[in-house]
Amino acid sequence: YIDLQDLFWLTLISLFCLHWWHAQKVKEIAFKHTMRHCKEMDLQLLDGSIGLRAFWLKRGDDGRLHFWRSYVFEFTATGDDRYKGRVVMLGQKVTNIQLDPHRI
Repeated sequence: YIDLQDLFWLTLISLFCLHWWHAQKVKEIAFKHTMRHCKEMDLQLLDGSIGLRAFWLKRGDDGRLHFWRSYVFEFTATGDDRYKGRVVMLGQKVTNIQLDPHRI
């Protein structure tokens, strides 16, 4: 038999796994947009990855609460210097991509 405490822990672990799976999907969307933006700007995305910097709950245009996530990445324009960039997501939508000033 499953008692209430076991059911609680099973539910908590399941919710954590669901959240992690959803967060990976959002990160993949952010990465694809970042790659596309770097390609359009004739920049090279370094390390081939982005990293989560911050997340919070914010209200979207639809009035619902969504996870707001900020990812950071590094890029180069000339191959010599590294610059930082940031991509901001609200739910599964990219709201902003910012690049540090860089040499062309």
